[in-house]
Amino acid sequence: MAKRPSTDKKTKKAECPASLVWFDIPADDLPRAKKFYSALFGWKISRFPAMPDYWHIDTGGGKATLDGGLLPRQQPRQPITAYVSVPSVDKAAAKVQKLGGTVCKPKTPVPGMGYFVICQDTESNTFALWEMNPQAK
Repeated sequence: MAKRPSTDKKTKKAECPASLVWFDIPADDLPRAKKFYSALFGWKISRFPAMPDYWHIDTGGGKATLDGGLLPRQQPRQPITAYVSVPSVDKAAAKVQKLGGTVCKPKTPVPGMGYFVICQDTESNTFALWEMNPQAK
């Protein structure tokens, strides 16, 4: 059997792919929205500790599915926001801008959990970047 020629190429370690990790649903009436989504999908929705106007949505799928949040609508026609996990919100936000997108809300801590940045793509769609970091303050 012939020997494979050796190569001096260094393989680049693959980065973890960006994946959806959370969603936020804005509502004008939180109890009404809670009733709707609980009845429609069987989701368990409860107040998030230390955040009186933010409710946790347990979609019931365990670790195989993402959960989300229910929050007061902050602007008319505010859409549902999907959160995408990235290694660094700073680097990803810079890349968003380089590619023609916009940073709508800069890096914001969620104490003890991580950081998020709200962005808009080139098609005016809103999404969020999420960086897990238990040291976030």
